[in-house]
Amino acid sequence: MSFFETVSVALSMFSALPMPQVDWNERNMRYSLCAFPLVGALIGLCCWGWSRVCTLVPLPPLLCGAGLCLIPVWISGGIHLDGYADTCDALASHAGVEKRQEILKDPHLGTFAVIRLCCWFLADYALWCTLPEFRVWTMIGIFGLSRSLSGLSLTSFPLREGSGLARSFAEAADRARVRRILIGLCIGFATLLFVSGGWPCIIVAAFVFLYYRRLCVKTFGGLSGDLAGWFLQTAELWMLGALVLWQILKGLL
Repeated sequence: MSFFETVSVALSMFSALPMPQVDWNERNMRYSLCAFPLVGALIGLCCWGWSRVCTLVPLPPLLCGAGLCLIPVWISGGIHLDGYADTCDALASHAGVEKRQEILKDPHLGTFAVIRLCCWFLADYALWCTLPEFRVWTMIGIFGLSRSLSGLSLTSFPLREGSGLARSFAEAADRARVRRILIGLCIGFATLLFVSGGWPCIIVAAFVFLYYRRLCVKTFGGLSGDLAGWFLQTAELWMLGALVLWQILKGLL
């Protein structure tokens, strides 16, 4: 029962999927971050399934790309895009650490957040429309690895005071054991990417993760949920870009 409650807590927090109502407590939140990558695996599977439907029907590439761009948003409920937008606003301010933290807490959407969100969706849509080849393990690997790394950061990076639910999940977790499980999941999803020909995604994800840690520590004075959302959206976009570039180069060789 505890396992299903743990999964339910994770999916209730990190997705818009209808889940049974359970009371969040220390017991079922202890390993909830380990279930976070399940959302990514489901998104990857749905994206691959949509690509197959578009091939069999067939549907125009633009319509296929629109579905692939929107499926992650529908399943996640856009929770990570909210953090991405707030972080972009804070970074664009070029202010000090305290002011950046205030901007992260501000519920209003700034001009730079709107601009960056538009750019993100345009780039994501264009990359999905351009992707020459869809493989199920590559799709699962991209969305699973980004969430495994995001969960790993919550158990490894220094946390900022007042970081909301991110701090609640991190403090409730059995940090050492959860960290080991998430490292294992990172290796597992990276292996899926490697064997399915998506190895450039692994390299890009590693570089974004290192930059993300520097951003948390030096620019914001600690990790928050908004920064975790920024990382996830940035990592997935850059991994998709690396995959598109690699597949195009393979076609030219």
